Amino acid sequence: MAKKRLALIAGGTSDEREVSLRGAVGVEKALNPEKYEVVRYDPATDLGRIAAEADRIDVAFLLLHGVHGEDGTIQGFLDLLGVPYQGAGVLGSALAMDKNLAKTMYKLHGLPVAPWVMVEPGDVSDTGRIIREVGLPCVVKPVRQGSSIGMSIVRAAEQLPAALQLALCHDNEVMVEAYIKGRELTVGVIGNLDLMPLPLIEIIPNPQYEFFDYEAKYQPGASKEICPAPVDEQVREKAQRYALIAHRCLQLRGYSRTDMILSGEELFLLETNTIPGMTPTSLLPQAAAAAGLPFAELLDRLIELALEQPAKIGE
Repeated sequence: MAKKRLALIAGGTSDEREVSLRGAVGVEKALNPEKYEVVRYDPATDLGRIAAEADRIDVAFLLLHGVHGEDGTIQGFLDLLGVPYQGAGVLGSALAMDKNLAKTMYKLHGLPVAPWVMVEPGDVSDTGRIIREVGLPCVVKPVRQGSSIGMSIVRAAEQLPAALQLALCHDNEVMVEAYIKGRELTVGVIGNLDLMPLPLIEIIPNPQYEFFDYEAKYQPGASKEICPAPVDEQVREKAQRYALIAHRCLQLRGYSRTDMILSGEELFLLETNTIPGMTPTSLLPQAAAAAGLPFAELLDRLIELALEQPAKIGE
């Protein structure tokens, strides 16, 4: 069988560029050289090259995070070139990347979320309104960023202006949501129309971190990850059901990973990742391995899903 020419697209121009490049190293190492001829591209410099070589690319594997990677822009570019790729298309990528739109879709589909308000630069002076609507403590985050970049937990009113300014350094819209104390869980989903939820993972940041921030995510040993998460069967079933609903309502395909907070027996959805971390020890690959799908086989499966004929999502 002839090898597939695979474009491994990583790097880009977002704040998560280095995370993307590190992930690409692990993916390239795990891809079976008897199945794939891997060619690396970096959208920061290689968009013209991708276009020029598109007719020789069988499939693309996207390892881009953040703006211009997970927001539908590179997906639209590849669609125009006729290059298939793993994961969500333009619409799903854009919906999931915008936390405000994603939470609106969750709520429309009966999924539980924390109360939130949106803030633009002109609203920063009116912090009283924000506190009245969501209360304290609250979580401040850019609406279109990943890896907790620009995010803060605000526990006192005087901390809010600085937190808003930090978030506005990374986006022109900011979400402020009520803080819900609880256990951090994440649930992966694999598939196009026939979806498979993966085992839950519980994330326990080192006590020195207030939340699962950028350093807690990527500093070795900074967080403990337990898979499968030690939760009741009822919680597991509910979390997996919610992840499936989130995947469908955001019009996703291929795979996703939805983050949640478990407070008592109640679950609250935070966000859905359309291009989850892809090192062998990243969250979704850990869950896939626990489900009997080792890293190399997971990559093969995602590539198979990328090459499936597009079908209507959500049926």
